Amino acid sequence: MDLFNKLKGAVAVAITGNPVTNEFDIGQHVASGGPGLLWRIYNGIKRTTKQEVSVFVFEKKTIEKYSRKDKDIIIETLKKGVSQLTRLRHPKILSVLHPLEESRDSLAFATEPVFASLANILGQHENLPNPVPSNIENHELYDVEIKYGLLQVTEGLTFLHNDAKIMHSNISPETIILNKNGAWKIAGFECCIPNSNSPDQPALFSFREWNPESPPKIQPNLDYLAPEFSLTMSCDTSSDMFSLGIVFYAIFNKGKTLFECRDQWHAFKKNASELRSVKTTFILGSIPQEAKEHVKMLLNVEPTLRPDADQLSKIKFFEDVGSMTLQYLDSLFQRDNLQKSQFFKGLPKILTKLPKRVCLQRILPCLYSEFANHDMIPFLLPNIIYIAEEATNEEYVTHILPHIIPIFKIKEPVQIQLIFLQNMTLLLRKTPSSDVKNHVLPMVYSSLEAPSPQIQELCLNILPTFASLIEYSSMKNAVMPRVKKLCLGTNTLSVRVNCLMCIGKLVEYMDKWYVLDEIFPIIQQIPSREPAVLMSVLGVFHVCLTHKKLGITKEVMTKIVIPLLLMISTDNQNLNPTQFNAFMAVIKDMLSRVETEHRTKLEQLDSMQKEQKSLQFGKVDMPNGVTTAADQPQSDSMMDKFLTGFGMSGLFSGGGNKAAEPIQKSASNTSQPVTQESSQSPATIQKSGKSHLSMEEKQRLAREQEQQIRLKSQGPLQPKKDIKTVKPAQTKDLSATLYKTNIAPPHAKPTMGISMDDMSNTRGSSMTANRNNGSNKMGGTGPSSGTLQPSIQPQVSKWSGQTSGKSIDTSAFDILVP
Repeated sequence: MDLFNKLKGAVAVAITGNPVTNEFDIGQHVASGGPGLLWRIYNGIKRTTKQEVSVFVFEKKTIEKYSRKDKDIIIETLKKGVSQLTRLRHPKILSVLHPLEESRDSLAFATEPVFASLANILGQHENLPNPVPSNIENHELYDVEIKYGLLQVTEGLTFLHNDAKIMHSNISPETIILNKNGAWKIAGFECCIPNSNSPDQPALFSFREWNPESPPKIQPNLDYLAPEFSLTMSCDTSSDMFSLGIVFYAIFNKGKTLFECRDQWHAFKKNASELRSVKTTFILGSIPQEAKEHVKMLLNVEPTLRPDADQLSKIKFFEDVGSMTLQYLDSLFQRDNLQKSQFFKGLPKILTKLPKRVCLQRILPCLYSEFANHDMIPFLLPNIIYIAEEATNEEYVTHILPHIIPIFKIKEPVQIQLIFLQNMTLLLRKTPSSDVKNHVLPMVYSSLEAPSPQIQELCLNILPTFASLIEYSSMKNAVMPRVKKLCLGTNTLSVRVNCLMCIGKLVEYMDKWYVLDEIFPIIQQIPSREPAVLMSVLGVFHVCLTHKKLGITKEVMTKIVIPLLLMISTDNQNLNPTQFNAFMAVIKDMLSRVETEHRTKLEQLDSMQKEQKSLQFGKVDMPNGVTTAADQPQSDSMMDKFLTGFGMSGLFSGGGNKAAEPIQKSASNTSQPVTQESSQSPATIQKSGKSHLSMEEKQRLAREQEQQIRLKSQGPLQPKKDIKTVKPAQTKDLSATLYKTNIAPPHAKPTMGISMDDMSNTRGSSMTANRNNGSNKMGGTGPSSGTLQPSIQPQVSKWSGQTSGKSIDTSAFDILVP
C-alpha cells in the first residue's frame, strides 16, 4: 500500500495542473508506447461514469538533454500525432476518449483501456516501471493472437491507405498497441504523411527525408523503414507494407529485426543497399511456412512487388479457424439474428481449440456486447458457461460474474433460467458465498415460483444435484419452504410428484427433527391420492426410515406414519398389487422396528425390576401346616390357561408370594415353628401347583432357589439397635427355691419375688406347657405357644452367692419333679 501511494504521488506530481486530472483518477503505471516509447501509459477511471480508461502521459522533463529547439520539435510532433489519432475512428485504430491536454510539465490524453505496446511484449522495457510488471515480462503470444493481431494491423492499414488516404510511415512494435481485450490497434501517427492529391485523383504522398540532425525519436524507426527512403528518395503505401513485413519477422524472432541501425542513418543506407543481395529465403527460417512466401514478398526491395494491405489480408495464413472466429466476432454488428444464432451454436467446438486467455480477453467481450438482444442470450450462455469452467475462480469473478449477474433476473425467454439451472453446480462452486446468497439462489427461488410448470419441474429435478453446495440455513429457511408451498398449492400432478421426489432427495441434507416437525405434517396435508403421489409419499417415508442420519421415532411411527400408510394404502383402489406390496413391506418393516424397540425397552425394565428384587430377602417360608391361597386346588379357566404362558396368572389369581395370606391346616391352637431345614424350596412349591412351567417362570424359580441357598449359607441377620436392652424374665427354678427356703441358715433372709401360691400356680402352668409341647425345657414356653409368662425377679442373697460354689446333694427333692 505504501508503494502504491508513492507511485500515485509521483504521478500526481508529474501531471500536476494538467486538465486531464480534473476528469480522470490516475492509477498505476502499466506500460509505455508511441515513437521511442516516450508515452507512459497509466490506468485511469473517469470520475463521472466510472469508466475504465488508459491515460497517456508525456513528461517534458524526460527531454531535458535536448536543446530548446529540439524540445519544441519533439513536443509539436507528439501533439500532431495525438491530434491525427483523435480524428481517426476505426475498430483497428486506437480510440481516443479524451483529447490531448497540455500543462507546464506534461502532455496527456485518455484512450480505451490498454494492456501494453507490442514493443513491451517483445522485450523493450524503456519507460516502464521498475521492476517490470510480471504480466508484461512473462507474457507470451499465442499463434492465434499473432495471426489475428497481424490481420488486425493489416486491416487497419487497409483503412488508412484506401479510406483515410494516409501513409503511416512508422509501423513498428512501438506504435502497435494491445488493448485490455488483446486487440491490436494502430497508434503513433507522429510521422504520418497525408495524401497531397485531390480526393478524385490517385493518392500521392510527398517524400519526407529522414533528417539525421533531428531527434531520432520523432522520426521513423530506421530498423523498420523501407529501403526506398534512401535508395530512390520516394515513398508510398507499399513502404508501410515493408514495415509490416519487418514486424512479421520481429514477432517470430523474439523482437530482433532484419537489420539493426541503432538510429544511425549511414547504417540504414548500408543495410538498404545490401538488402538486394540478401537471400531472404535463408533468413526467414523462423517464419511459419504458410506465411514465408508472402513475408518474402513484403521484404522485396522493389515496392511494386509487395502485396498491398487488402491482398495481404486474404492470404491463407490468416484463414486459421481461430483468427477467422475472432474476425467474425468483430463483425457481429453486421449480422442478423439467424446468422448470429448459427454461429453461436457452433462456437463451443471452436472454443476448445483456443487458449484460455484468448477466450477471456477476446471472446467474452464480443459475447457480452450481444446481451442487449435477449433473444440471443440462450445461444450465448453455453459459450460463457464453457469459458467459466476453464477459468480459475479469480478469473471467473473478474471476467464473468459481473456480466451475468444481471442475466439472473431475466425470465424470458425461459431457456435462460433453464441453462442456469442445468449449470447450477458450476455457479455455486465458483461464485462467492455472498453473491450466491444475493444473486444465484434468488434465481432458483424465482424458478420455483415461475408460472411455467416446465421450469418448476426442471428446477425440482435439478435442485437435488447441487443441494450439497447450498448452505443449511438457506436450505432450511428458503428452499424447503418454497418446495412445500409448491407441493400443496400446485394443481399439476407431475409438479406435485416432482415436489415429493425432490423432498425425498433433500431430506438427507436436513436434520432428523426438522424432518419430523416440518416434512411429515406437510405429507399428511397432501390432498390428492393418485398412485404416483402415494408412491412418492411412501418413498419419502422409506428414505426417512432407512437413512442412517435420520430415522423415525417409535412414537411417530405408531401415532402418525403407520396409521397414515395403512389408511392411504387400503382406502385407495387404484394401487396395483406391486404398489400395494411395497406399502405392506414398508409397514411391516416399521412394525418390526417398533416391536424390536419396544421389546428391548420392556426387557430392560424387567431386568431392572428383577435386580431390585434381588436386593430384598428371599421368600419367607410358612410354618408347617400354613399355606397360601395359591396352594389351594383351583380349576383353571380358559383365561387362566391363556395368561399362564405370559407369566400373568399370579396377578389375577392372587397367588403371588407377596400377597399370600396364611391359612391354618389344623384346628390345633398351638403350632410348632418350622425351621429353615424343613422349608420347601420354591421349585418344590411351584411344582405342586403346576405341571408345566414356561421358560420365564423356570428362570424366576431358579433365581429364587439360588437366593434361598445364599441366605442359608449366610445365617440369620441381627439388626442393631441403639436402645437400652431389657433382660427377659427368667423361669424360676422351683427346686432351688425350695432348697433355699428349707436349708438356708436362720441369719439369711432370702426374699422371694412371688408367694408360694404364685409359685404353685407358676409350676403348674409350666408343667402343663411342658406336657403340651413335649420338647421345651422346664419353664421355657416359646412365644409361639400363645401362653403368658409371669415376670419373676428373684433377689439373690449374699449368702447364696457365697455358697454357690459348694456342691450340695439335692437328690431328696427328685420326687418333686414328675
